[in-house]
Amino acid sequence: MLSRIAESLYWMSRYLERVDDTARVIDINRLHMVEAEDAMPEAHQWEPLLRIVGSAERFAELHPGVPVTGARAIPFMVQERANPGSLFSSLRLARENARVVRDRISRPMWETINELWLYVERQIQQRLSPERAPNFLLAVRKEVSRFNGLAVGSMMRGEAFGVYLLGTCLERADMTARILDVKYHLLLPSESIGSALDYYQWAALLKSLSGFEAYRRKYHSAVRPIDVVEFLVLDREFPRSLRFCVERMVQALGQIGPSSADAPSVRSMQQLRGLLDARDAAAIFEQGLHEFLVDFLDGIATVNGALQRDYFEAHLGTWPCAI
Repeated sequence: MLSRIAESLYWMSRYLERVDDTARVIDINRLHMVEAEDAMPEAHQWEPLLRIVGSAERFAELHPGVPVTGARAIPFMVQERANPGSLFSSLRLARENARVVRDRISRPMWETINELWLYVERQIQQRLSPERAPNFLLAVRKEVSRFNGLAVGSMMRGEAFGVYLLGTCLERADMTARILDVKYHLLLPSESIGSALDYYQWAALLKSLSGFEAYRRKYHSAVRPIDVVEFLVLDREFPRSLRFCVERMVQALGQIGPSSADAPSVRSMQQLRGLLDARDAAAIFEQGLHEFLVDFLDGIATVNGALQRDYFEAHLGTWPCAI
């Protein structure tokens, strides 16, 4: 496989997963504000989301001194063309990369991502209000799920599928770690521990990762932070846990076929895997959850850089879709 093809497959899957994650956290945050019994300032509800998607600084640049509200945050995270982390920007790059690899993905996959792009382009001609957001975000998530289902059901299990899976799981692990870190440090006032607000915030975290029902089936007690961390970090069966994603990344890398056992991508992947081995939730809290997640996110960045060197830099020039 040409390196530029592998790179486009990788970023196609990463950007599309980012589209889904952005739609997911916005929608769940909006629902959480309705369900929570204890009121919080609106800015405290929306500022963490900007940090999760890496757009807080850009928002401050474009809206200096303006308070963060849902009416401002939702359009900024969804349709702001000047925001490289917006849903619109991510989907544009996902489609551009998919266009490059049309001969490596199935025709229904291409038609799905192209139809999603056309739908989003039509819908954001006008400012996306909080009232219009729910139906729009649900439609986006359904189409991303359809694309991923088509990928699983129609792609040959060769190098192309391995690269697709690697990008999807890496982006998913990155988002899970970011959501968990921001929740633990920004969304949880110390005085609310054990309150109804605390329950709704941790429940919203699980819902944003489609894990609330699975968590309740596994843990029959109340929603406890230590159990949530164990579930989202160490569970081997939940598809968005850090361990599950890393294990699938290791498998995908083996499917691609590393150049050697001591390649940077192999070493960095094993180091990332090592962060999760021989640990339990109590040990993570003892180390410090924030410190652990920072180490994990640094490991994700190291893996991404190693993949770039091992697989994507063989071609000349700079590929504009991989940023």
